[in-house]
Amino acid sequence: MAKTGAQASPVVMFSMFMLFIVLFFSFVVSDNGKEVEILLSFKSSIYDPSGFLSNWDSSATFCQWHGVTCNNNLSHVDKLDLSAKNLTGKLVSSSIFHLPFIQTLNISNNQFYGEIPEDIFSSSSSSLRFLNLSNNNFTGQIPSGSIPGLEVLDLSNNMLSGKIPPEIGSFYSLKFLDLGGNVLVGEIPVSITNITSLQFLTLASNQLVGPIPHGLSKMKSLEWIYVGYNNLSGQIPEEIGMLTSLNHLDLVYNNLTGEIPSSLGNLSDLQYLFLYQNKLTGSIPDSIFGLKKLVSLDLSDNSLSGEISELVIHLQNLEILHLFGNIFTGKIPKALTSLPRLQVLQLWSNRLSGEIPESLGRNNNLTILDLSTNNLRGRIPDGLCSSSRLFKLILFSNSLEGAIPKNLSTCTSLQRVRLQNNRLSGELSSEFTKLPLVYFLDVSNNDLSGNIGDQEWDMPGLEMLSLAGNRFSGRLPNSFGSQKIEDLDLSGNGFSGTIPRSFGSLTELMQFSLSGNKLIGEIPEELSSCKKLVSLDLSHNQLSGQIPSGFAEMPVLSQLDLSDNQLSGEVPPQLGKMESLIQVNVSHNHLHGSLPSTGAFLAINSSAVSGNDLCGGAETSGLPPCRKVKNLNWWFYVACSLVALVLLAFAAFGFIFIRKRNNLELKRVENEDGIWELQFFDSNVSKSVTVDDITLSAKQVNGICRGNKSSANDFQFVVKEMNDVNSIPSSFWSEIKQLGKLQHPNLVNLIGTCRSDKNAYLVYEYIKGKLLSEILHELTWERRRKIAMGIAKALKFLHSYCSPSIIVGDMSPERVIVDGKDEPRLRLSLPGLLSTENKAFISSAYVAPGT
Repeated sequence: MAKTGAQASPVVMFSMFMLFIVLFFSFVVSDNGKEVEILLSFKSSIYDPSGFLSNWDSSATFCQWHGVTCNNNLSHVDKLDLSAKNLTGKLVSSSIFHLPFIQTLNISNNQFYGEIPEDIFSSSSSSLRFLNLSNNNFTGQIPSGSIPGLEVLDLSNNMLSGKIPPEIGSFYSLKFLDLGGNVLVGEIPVSITNITSLQFLTLASNQLVGPIPHGLSKMKSLEWIYVGYNNLSGQIPEEIGMLTSLNHLDLVYNNLTGEIPSSLGNLSDLQYLFLYQNKLTGSIPDSIFGLKKLVSLDLSDNSLSGEISELVIHLQNLEILHLFGNIFTGKIPKALTSLPRLQVLQLWSNRLSGEIPESLGRNNNLTILDLSTNNLRGRIPDGLCSSSRLFKLILFSNSLEGAIPKNLSTCTSLQRVRLQNNRLSGELSSEFTKLPLVYFLDVSNNDLSGNIGDQEWDMPGLEMLSLAGNRFSGRLPNSFGSQKIEDLDLSGNGFSGTIPRSFGSLTELMQFSLSGNKLIGEIPEELSSCKKLVSLDLSHNQLSGQIPSGFAEMPVLSQLDLSDNQLSGEVPPQLGKMESLIQVNVSHNHLHGSLPSTGAFLAINSSAVSGNDLCGGAETSGLPPCRKVKNLNWWFYVACSLVALVLLAFAAFGFIFIRKRNNLELKRVENEDGIWELQFFDSNVSKSVTVDDITLSAKQVNGICRGNKSSANDFQFVVKEMNDVNSIPSSFWSEIKQLGKLQHPNLVNLIGTCRSDKNAYLVYEYIKGKLLSEILHELTWERRRKIAMGIAKALKFLHSYCSPSIIVGDMSPERVIVDGKDEPRLRLSLPGLLSTENKAFISSAYVAPGT
C-alpha cells in the first residue's frame, strides 16, 4: 500500500499543476479581454483627426497598437502614451484609468476638455505611478481622493478651478507635482507638507492667496519650488532655509512682504533664486552672497534698499544678476568686475551713484548691461565689450560724460544701444556708424556734434535711429545703410541743406522727425512713397515751396506737423479727405486760400493754423471767412460762369459723398432670416459684401468667405459670431464703431458689423497666415525679433496715436497672426467682453519692457 501511494503522488501533483496553468491562463485571457474592451471604448469616445489610433483594431494584437506598451511577461498594458497626438473629446468615463496593470498614463498636449472624471483618484489602478493630463482644456475642480503609490502627477496648463483639495496630502509617494497654469483659488493646503517624498512642486500661474505654509520644512527632498504668479501674501517662511536639497526657488509675482530671510543662505545647493515683483523690503542679507552655486539671482521690482555688498565677489558661478526696480544706493560694487561668468547685469531704476567700475567687462562675459535711470557719472568704461559678446548696452538717463569709447565703435556684437539723456560729447566715429548688427540706436539728448553727412553709414539691420537733441550739423546723409528703418528722429540739431530725396526709399518708415533744424528747400514729393508712415514732423525749419499733394496718398499717416517754416501756396484739399489723418499743424507759414473743413481739419485748433493768410474752415479754426469780390459787375459775370461749375461740382461731390456716406451708414436689410442692421467701415467693402455673404460664411467651418465676385475687388473676409446677443450692452456697438476706424499695418482690421434680434456677427479682413502660438517654437531669434517689433508698433500706435488711448488687455500668442512675410497682425479684444480662452504659464526671468 505504501508503494502504491508513492506512485500516485506525482500524478496528483501533475494534475494540480495543470489545473493551476489552466486557471492562470484563464485569468490572463480574461484580463486581456477587459483591457481591449477598455481601450476600444476609449477610442470610440474621442476624435482622432490625425488617425494615430488607426491600428487599434483586430488587425494587430493590442500590445502592438500605437501608444500602447505591454510588460514583457504577462502581456498586459503597462504604459499608454498618447501625448501630443491632436486628440479631442471628453473623458466620458474613467475606465482608461482602470487598466489593471498600467503604470504610466500620458495624454498631455492634446485638446481634451470637460471635467476630469470625479473617481479618477478613488478607483484608479493601484499600479499607476505616472499620470500626466497637462496642456489640455480640462475644466472643473481637481477630483478628491488619492493614489498612494503615484509618483508623478501633472495637471498643469488646463483651466481647472476651485481649491486644491486637502486630500492632496495623501499622495504619500509623489515626487513630482505640477498644478500650475490653471485658475485655482484659495490657500495652499497645509496637508501638502505631508508629501515628504516630493522633489518638484509647481503651483505657479493660479490665483492662490494666503501665506506660504510654514510646514515646508518637513519636505526635505524638495529640489524645486515654483509658486510664482499668484496672490500669495505674508512673509517668506524662515523654514525654507531648512530645505537643503533645494536647487530652484521661485516666488515671483506675488504680494510677499517683509525682509528676505537670512536662512536662505543655508541653501548651499541653490542655483536659481527668483523673488522679483513682490513687496520685499530691507537690504540683501549677507548670507545670500554665500550661495556659491548661484547661477541666476533676480530680486528686481521690490522695495529693497541699502548698498549692494562687495561680498557679491563670492558668487563666482553667477551668470545673471537682476536687481533693477528697487531703491539701492551707493556705488556699483567693484567686486562685480571679478565674476568671470557674469553675462547679464541689470541694475536699472535704482539710486546708484558714482562711476561705473573702470574694469567692468574686462573679466566678465557680458552680453547684456543695463544701468539706466540711476545717478551715475563719469565716463563709459573702455572694456565693456571685452567679451566680444555684448549685444545690449543700456545706459540712458544718467549723468555720463565724455566721448563714446573707441572700443564700443569696434564692438561688432552690439545690437541694441541706448545712451540717451546723458552728457556725452564728441563725434560719432566712422567705425561706430558701421556696426553691422545694430538695429536700435538712440544717442539723443546729449552734447554730441560733428558732420554726420560726410560719414559713411553702413548699418544694414538698423530699424530705429535717434540722434535728436544734440549739436550735429551739416547736410543730412543720403542713406543710413539700411532699408529697414522704421523710426528716424533727427530733430533738435543744426542740420542744414535740403531733405534728401532718397529718404523716399525708406518704405518701412513709420515715425520720421526732422523738427528743429535749419533745413531749406522744398519738401520732396518722394516722401509720399513712404506708405507706412504714421507720424511726420518737419516743423521749425526753413522749408519753402508747397505742401506735396502726394501726402494725401499715404494710407496710415495720422500726424503731420509742418509748422514754423516758409511754406506757401494753398493747403491741398485732398488732405481733408484722408481718413487716417488725426492731427495736423501748418501754423506760421505763408499759406493762403481756403482751409479744408473736413477730416482732420473739421475740429482743428486755431493754434494749428495761425500765422498764415488762410480763411474759411470750421469754426474751431478761428479763421475769418473767405472774402467775397467787391467789384459787383466783375463778380456778376464771374459768378454766372462759376455758379454752374460750382453747382455741378457740388452735385457731383454731393452724389459721391452721399453715396459713400450711405455705404458707411447703418443700413437695415431684410431677408428670409429677418431684419438685419448692417454697417461697414470701408466703402469698398460695402459694395462687395451682402448680408447673405456674411450669414453663409458664419455657417462654414472655417468662417472664411469671399465677397461678391462681380466686384472689382475680389477679397476674403472672416466672420465672428457673437454669443448671447441680448446680453450685449448697447455701448458695445458704439465702441465697436471706434475700433472699425483704426487702420494700422500690424492690426487685423474690423471692416463691418451685421446684427439682428437673434444673431450678431463681426466681419474682419482675412489674414493668410498662422497664429503665433502655432509657430513660436520653430522661429529663429531673428524672426522672433521682427515679430516682436511689429507687435510693439501696433501697441505704440494704440497707446500713443489713438485718442483716447486703447489698452489691448489680454496679450497672448493666440491673438497674433503672422503672415508669410513674418509680419504680425494683432487681433484686438472686444470692448467690454472678458475672454478666458487664453492662459499663460511663465517660468523665465523677468526682462525689462521697452529696453
